Amino acid sequence: RSAATGGASLGPDTFKFFRAMGVPLRTLYGQTETLGAYTLHPEDAVDPDTTGVAMADSVEIRIDDPDSNGVGEILTRHPNMFLGYYKNPDASSADMREGWLCSGDAGYFNAQRQLVVIDRIKDLAETTRGDRFSPQYLENKLKFSPYVAEAVVLGAGREMLAAMLCIRFSIVSKWAEKNRIAFTTYTDLSARPEIYELLREEVETINATLPPAQRISRFLLLYKELDADDGELTRTRKVRRSVINEKYTDIIEAIYAGRSEIPVDTVIRFQDGSTQRVRTKLRVIDLASSAPLAEAAE
Repeated sequence: RSAATGGASLGPDTFKFFRAMGVPLRTLYGQTETLGAYTLHPEDAVDPDTTGVAMADSVEIRIDDPDSNGVGEILTRHPNMFLGYYKNPDASSADMREGWLCSGDAGYFNAQRQLVVIDRIKDLAETTRGDRFSPQYLENKLKFSPYVAEAVVLGAGREMLAAMLCIRFSIVSKWAEKNRIAFTTYTDLSARPEIYELLREEVETINATLPPAQRISRFLLLYKELDADDGELTRTRKVRRSVINEKYTDIIEAIYAGRSEIPVDTVIRFQDGSTQRVRTKLRVIDLASSAPLAEAAE
C-alpha cells in the first residue's frame, strides 16, 4: 500500500519496474537532524528524477547561494527538527543558520517545483560560465544505461560538459550479434558506427531529463575499459579524476579543441604482464551546437 526509496538514487528503469508491478513506489529525502524525511513524491506526480515536495506546509525548503540555473545548497527548517548537536555548539553553529539546517547537499527545484538532489555541495564542479554540476551525479545517470559500463564527465573549468564512455562489453556484444554486426575485440566493437548511434540515443535520452546547463554536449567511446589495476578507478569503482586527467590529457584536449576524430596509438598492459598495441581513431559526437567548438573546428 505504501513504499518509498531514499539514499542513493534509484535508476529510472528500476523505479518504473516496481511501479509497473503495482508497487506504489515514491522517493523521499531528509536527514537525521530533521527527524528523518521531509520531502516525498505526491501520489499524482511521481517523477523518478526528483525527491518530491515538502511533506507538510510547515516544512520550509530553500536553495542557498544558487547559481544562474538555481543550483545551490539545500536548506530546510520545520517545527520538529533538532535544536543542535549534543554538547557541540561549534558544530551546531556551523550547520544551523537562524533555524535553518544546512544539509551540505546540492540541489535545485525543477519546473514543477519538485526538489532534485544531485550531490554533496563540496563535490560540485563549475564551468567557466559559472554553471555548477556534479560529475558523479551525471556519471551515475549515464551508467543507468545497460550499455554503459563506466563514464567520466568532463567540464570543470571548461565552457561545456563532455563525456568519455566505456561500453558494457557483455551486453553491447550481444546486441551487436543480434543485429548481425561483425567485430573482433572490445576496441573494434566500440569503434563501430552502429554502436556510436546506439550510445548517442542513450545519451540524448539522459540529456532530456537534465537542465540545459547540465547536458552532455560531446562524447566519445574509449578504446578500453577503465580499470582499477591501471589506477583509473578505486577498488569500489569510483573514478580517479586526477589519474584520468593525466592519462588521457591529449584526448581531453582534442575533445575541447573541436576535433571530430582523435587518432590513438598506445600500448595496453594486462595483469599477466602481456601487452597489446592499440591503433584506432576515436569519433567525437556532437550533441549540441556550441560557438567555441564550431570556431575551433573552423
